[in-house]
Amino acid sequence: METAKSLKEKFGAPKNVNVVHRKSLSKLDKLALFVTERVGTMGFFFIIFAWTFLWLGWNIIAPKNLRFDPFPAFVLWLFISNLIQLHLMPLIMIGQNIQGKHAELRSDHDFETDRKAEREIETILYHLENQQKLILEILKKLEKLESSH
Repeated sequence: METAKSLKEKFGAPKNVNVVHRKSLSKLDKLALFVTERVGTMGFFFIIFAWTFLWLGWNIIAPKNLRFDPFPAFVLWLFISNLIQLHLMPLIMIGQNIQGKHAELRSDHDFETDRKAEREIETILYHLENQQKLILEILKKLEKLESSH
């Protein structure tokens, strides 16, 4: 059965998969993650909601000569909204792919940790079984000594 030293040699020192993952990212990957993490927040939702509310409100309520995107079409608002969507969607998908790879890396690391723990438990059980055998042998010898006196 393996010893603690041989287990450490076999599995190596523990590593922080978050650091490993972070170091493997390019600048563009980091940008995609930054966008994905920010866009998926309530804060971003409220910014978009407020922008839409103000834009549409202004172009409905403001004096006609100050309206720049007339009701009911709001062509400029639709164009800008579509541009935002067209640029954010691929970035979000890229960011989600990167997050998925990170989750897979963590899962692989967890699996290796579980395997190592299982091997360590097997080693401990092996040693406990041997200790139990030795204790039983010692008890038998003590019983023989007591019975012979």
